[in-house]
Amino acid sequence: MTGAATRYIGAIDQGTTSTRFIVFDRAGETIATAQTEHRQIYPLPGWVEHDPIEIWRNTQAVIAEALRSSGLTRGDLAAVGITNQRETTLVWDRTTGQPIHNALVWQDTRVDPLVAEYARDGGQDRFRAKTGLPLTSYFSALKLRWLLDNIPNARLRAEEGDLLFGTIDTWLLWNFTGLHVTDVTNASRTQLMDLHTLDWDDGLIEAFGIPRAVLPGIVPSSTVYGVATGELDGVPIAGILGDQQAALVGQTCLHPGEAKSTYGTGCFLLMNTGLAPMPSTSGLVTTVAYKFGSRPACYALEGSIAITGALVQWLRENLGIIKTNADVERLARSVPDNGDVYFVPAFSGLYAPYWRADARGIIAGLTRYATAGHIARAALEATAYQTFDVIDAMQRDSGVAIRTLRVDGGMVQNHTLMQFHADLLGVPVVRPQTVEATALGAAYAAGLGVGYWRSTEDLLRNWTVQHTWQPQMREDHRARLIASWRKAVTRTFDWA
Repeated sequence: MTGAATRYIGAIDQGTTSTRFIVFDRAGETIATAQTEHRQIYPLPGWVEHDPIEIWRNTQAVIAEALRSSGLTRGDLAAVGITNQRETTLVWDRTTGQPIHNALVWQDTRVDPLVAEYARDGGQDRFRAKTGLPLTSYFSALKLRWLLDNIPNARLRAEEGDLLFGTIDTWLLWNFTGLHVTDVTNASRTQLMDLHTLDWDDGLIEAFGIPRAVLPGIVPSSTVYGVATGELDGVPIAGILGDQQAALVGQTCLHPGEAKSTYGTGCFLLMNTGLAPMPSTSGLVTTVAYKFGSRPACYALEGSIAITGALVQWLRENLGIIKTNADVERLARSVPDNGDVYFVPAFSGLYAPYWRADARGIIAGLTRYATAGHIARAALEATAYQTFDVIDAMQRDSGVAIRTLRVDGGMVQNHTLMQFHADLLGVPVVRPQTVEATALGAAYAAGLGVGYWRSTEDLLRNWTVQHTWQPQMREDHRARLIASWRKAVTRTFDWA
């Protein structure tokens, strides 16, 4: 299993709930994997934090475990890529490497008052022309400002150059190599980068009150950044992609109009829109899809849904109506339909295409007839309805009809959910042979960076279909369900 001809590519997949290390071969097949969860810290309602030291420790542990369990060594790795939960924000001491506070997770809503303050002067879209993003608690800039304003001496230390800001990719790369950089996809989620120049924007930095000294350099998604130490000692790190952009690459949606949807804690739909950023008038965000080496950047339209897999976890942990996440499909199939019950999981407000921070979750349409099965089915169907809303907005913005939807992530093993997706969208839903698209995308970026794969044509040859769900629902029934869903969505508004 060793030698130059059989070397592999590794991928660090640092997600919202866990960290994984996966090793892939040239065909994109998984050779080794290890995974461990980290704590979700909830200091106050709406506050979500992670311990960056725990994440770094877990990252080293899963690398060691994956290599040991498969009989590989770091010498078998031609390169490693990093993919990460995006927008999650942390600041650490340049000298000691100690974070000044836990990381503020992308789901964290503590900056809602700042969002309202900024929106009063220019509206929710005041920065959209430059950044492609609306004002919301989701993105990194206001989280960074909160840390600088609320941690004692943080702003002064940042201005003096003693502190460093990063999203999780930057934190991991800094620990491995000492380099303080982020790639264009992660930078595009901070609300501090100009989509057109691919650089930090002076006007945005000033508006958000961010000292330039804390910001990392911006680099391509695929190039050799440096050589790692520690568990990856001597291995080049050559790819960085935010997790959803990584899934787009892993699904080889490399041509304009191709779209994928990834189901994890939340759900994220991206459509490749080519070499120019496409503005959205339908509640989507414009983002950088990837930039391979010196080639021009490609862009995407994205719809982000905060709660999908997390809703199943909530059914398990908070309601106790299922014992494991896998039980939800069995419970949902115990009833023939949703019994006119709709679950809108606006636990952190509603993201695309509504962007309603004032929304809160509801279960609508309950009668004495409703059972745990109906609630489970409504919870599953909520993922498909939210996907429909985003696809509908995407098609309006782009003028391109999506002919198929490529899906990946943990929830795509749920046949009931995927069939309902196909029925609701009215297009085939396709699951690829390799559903670890996020990690695979990071591996592809790193492999391209060191010439392990010669071109994107090699990646396209790797993509194969495992299963396709064809739409089966009558159009009139579909229209009735969508109308009821949208009525339920309006009931969530103006709650908070």
